[in-house]
Amino acid sequence: MKLSRILAGAIAGTALGAAVLFTPTTGAQAQNTLRVVMHSDLKILDPIWTTAYIVRNHGYMIYDTLFSMDEKLDVKPQMVDKYEVSGDKLTYTFTLRDGLKFHDGNPVTTDDVIASLRRWGAKDSMGQKLLSFVKDFEKVDAKTFKLVLKEPYGLVLQSLGKPSSNVPFIMPKRVAETDPNTQISDFIGSGPFVFAKDEWRPGNKTVYTKFADYKPRSEPSSGLAGGKVVKVDRVEWLSMPDHQTAVNALIAGEIDFIEAPPHDLVPVLKAEKSIELVTWNPLGNQYTMRLNHLHKPFDNPKVRQAVTVVLNQEDFLKAVVGDPDYYKVCKAMFICGTPLESTAGMDGLLESKFDVARKMLQEAGYDGTPIVLMHSTDLQVLTNLAPVAKSLMERAGFKVDMQSMDWQTLVARRAKKDPPTAGGWHAFLTSWVSADILNPVMAGFMNSACDKAMFGWPCDEQMEKIRDDFSRESDPAKQKALAEAAQKRAMEVVTHIHLGQWYLAGAARKGVVAGIPTAPAPVFWNVSKTGK
Repeated sequence: MKLSRILAGAIAGTALGAAVLFTPTTGAQAQNTLRVVMHSDLKILDPIWTTAYIVRNHGYMIYDTLFSMDEKLDVKPQMVDKYEVSGDKLTYTFTLRDGLKFHDGNPVTTDDVIASLRRWGAKDSMGQKLLSFVKDFEKVDAKTFKLVLKEPYGLVLQSLGKPSSNVPFIMPKRVAETDPNTQISDFIGSGPFVFAKDEWRPGNKTVYTKFADYKPRSEPSSGLAGGKVVKVDRVEWLSMPDHQTAVNALIAGEIDFIEAPPHDLVPVLKAEKSIELVTWNPLGNQYTMRLNHLHKPFDNPKVRQAVTVVLNQEDFLKAVVGDPDYYKVCKAMFICGTPLESTAGMDGLLESKFDVARKMLQEAGYDGTPIVLMHSTDLQVLTNLAPVAKSLMERAGFKVDMQSMDWQTLVARRAKKDPPTAGGWHAFLTSWVSADILNPVMAGFMNSACDKAMFGWPCDEQMEKIRDDFSRESDPAKQKALAEAAQKRAMEVVTHIHLGQWYLAGAARKGVVAGIPTAPAPVFWNVSKTGK
């Protein structure tokens, strides 16, 4: 793959919901309002209840975090002013920065922080693992608290600085005490923007305004870390009917930025002198297929293993991305080009060996139960995945009932444990930001803690032991060996099936929009407009 091509314009896009009527802004009003088109419409507002990236993006607008990951993937203090680690590595003492406020004017306190971490830790894979090592949280005063461990845990700061879904956002205590399986209804945040709930129109527009009392850090911005300086008064997320409409609006100056325009419009964008392509996430993404372990036939590991044999990565990547300069066939679950890259346990898998898969299904006693495959239709980066999976699986003897729906419907349905014949599901395909899946503890689909696992609910003590051992280990060579063990076990249990890496960029008005951060998530602090 040509990195220069990726950095120049590795783009993948999404369908973007219903139409919006434009009222063009000019002069000072235009200069102070950033108008953007995101990859999906925002319908869910709780970034702990769901891992959907549009909701994570919403979270970064209105909430802040204790720690954040910078451009070098190093974890840095964010809301934390200082911290200490005891000599026995069992007690972490954190002190919050002065002047932290919620959008209702109340100060951010350790009570809010502890409640937020408990809610996040009940839902998130990495948070669950951290809390399994935590003996207690101890409040020292309104600004200082202690995290006390049962035994040394090597990923404390990495967990608190987790960059993507689910992110340990800090909410008011009264909000954070909401059951993690129930969506919140109070959207008072701690971050640089305020959610304008009264202007929220799903399918049309989501509005954020500058939080005047937000106190940025003094350091320069880097990735998701450093000073979050808001340089516009207002950010509007606008839903568009299709990609061509969005691109036309960008060229016409009616909008300022498109998060993820599709590959087939890259030539148009490159030819337009007024447009600049911005690679805000150079580490890229990974496609994956998730199977539901609760229900027949995927309650049988032999049937799940047959899926790993019948699929191949390139068919999926060609169907969605198309241009090989913008994708990479990669059998490493923890991302090619990173320290934990490995093909351990992957021999013979992801090579579409249909005869082998048919024999495996026969030996497993597969009885033709139709596989309910959820098909997302409104996100272009996902739309063509399910049809490819259906075609490949049927060639091996699976019966596939592909059911089409928009992504937000899929997100809600995948949380259901009901049988597939009663509104549940067997399988779906999605994509992870690479920064989410750099090791066995970060990777949410590796979680095999039964009911505490993410939707799909794999249950495997051996995998959990490997993940525990990884979390205790600090030696890079031993971490690599444990990551390889996790990858091998993942293919035996079939926690999920990784389907290759792909890359995207955004499109902005050249000379008008500046300062878009390089980060695993699209964020809008430090972004400025000239008003031209």
